[in-house]
Amino acid sequence: MQPMTVQEITVAVGGALHAPQRALPAVSAVCTDSRELRPGCLFIPLVGTRFDGHDYLAAALESGAAGCLCARLPGVLQPDKFYIQVADTRLALRALASAYRDRFSIPFVQVTGSVGKTTIKEMLAAVLGAKLRVWKTPENFNNDIGTPLTLLGLAPEHQAAVIETGMNHFGEIRYLGEMVRPDIAVISNVGDAHIEFLGSREGILQAKCEILENLKPDGLLVLNGDDSLLDTVQTAFQTVRCGQSPHCQAKITEIADHGVEGITCTVTTERETYRLSIPAPGEHMAYSAAMAVAVGEALGLSREEIVRGVAAYEPAGSRMRVLRLAGGRLLLDDCYNANPQSVTAALEVLAKTECERKVAVLGDMGELGGLTDQAHYNMGALAAMLGIDFVAAIGEKAVRIVDGAAQSGAATLHFSTKEEAAAELRRQLEPGTAMLVKASHAMRFGELVERLKEGYD
Repeated sequence: MQPMTVQEITVAVGGALHAPQRALPAVSAVCTDSRELRPGCLFIPLVGTRFDGHDYLAAALESGAAGCLCARLPGVLQPDKFYIQVADTRLALRALASAYRDRFSIPFVQVTGSVGKTTIKEMLAAVLGAKLRVWKTPENFNNDIGTPLTLLGLAPEHQAAVIETGMNHFGEIRYLGEMVRPDIAVISNVGDAHIEFLGSREGILQAKCEILENLKPDGLLVLNGDDSLLDTVQTAFQTVRCGQSPHCQAKITEIADHGVEGITCTVTTERETYRLSIPAPGEHMAYSAAMAVAVGEALGLSREEIVRGVAAYEPAGSRMRVLRLAGGRLLLDDCYNANPQSVTAALEVLAKTECERKVAVLGDMGELGGLTDQAHYNMGALAAMLGIDFVAAIGEKAVRIVDGAAQSGAATLHFSTKEEAAAELRRQLEPGTAMLVKASHAMRFGELVERLKEGYD
């Protein structure tokens, strides 16, 4: 973060400054967690349904924060600290990030979608990184707290920013877009994730399209051209659709699946033809690459830079991370999150592995509302139809995965918790076995992956 004076911060957030009558140091870091303070930072106490950061205000200041924003002033003000009083610290954090973003005249790319946001963000960063110094959303900082903190991480050396934005309610993408104000907007797809809160896939489309409200008038919109709902989107913005359909401007052809080694494909635009090698499994990766081609062209990258950037892609976190273990065992760690579309893609990757035996470990998928039972049943049935040898389901909702798999002929077991499942799954991970581990993030299957790796890596 570039330094900001206390006066600049006060103006940005529309606050009232309470400070000693002396020169105040500039702030070059912002922190919302008192356990992760940096000396001299601005501490912003957030308020949630089960916590109030104001309870830790004194401790944060005593631990080295130079000052704070606060919705209520403490009874006693520390004489060597500054306090900026605001009505709402969450809104003040957004205002501060928005003002800070104004310092940068670099291209901003905002990414949203039901499935694959992080994959596309990482692909975009890899491609743009072949020419530019790119700032990207770290980890899963894609919500109303993570996005402003991401923007506040911009530094003078950055030449482009790729900002991932998530949502599960109406208005969230609008809220985040008011800070990002993108030059390029990317929507990966419209799936069933968060349908519990948005009512229908049409509602999800409406929520995703809030990204257009803050896209600059001369901005570029990049869409999945094979998504039937996104195909209904008609705007005045320049639009590039990416996919295999004839109407796509970034046309995907010649997809070749090389199993866990990745895929190759060709992407053809009006400008150029790109033969791409993507070092990650799954044909769905071709869409991330095609979108990166569209964005790369818009920002002036050469053919060589785009091809090199795609080849440099690396998955983030537990997103189809291929772990090669002793005895020819293959662990597909895809447990960051799960919904019907991403589970389908993961099962297809598992089915195409060349291992002698294939095992799917699937857990609960969240926020599916009335689709919950049928969606879980369908995933189990799909696993059986793809020839998966054994399906282990974990969690209350996952009982329906077992029903679907068993009725379609697969061997199955159900466990209430991952702790109950661990020993049996270790037995199932025989030499020559490929095992997929996937569930919604709340299931914390990363802990299970670590148990399965023990002694084999």
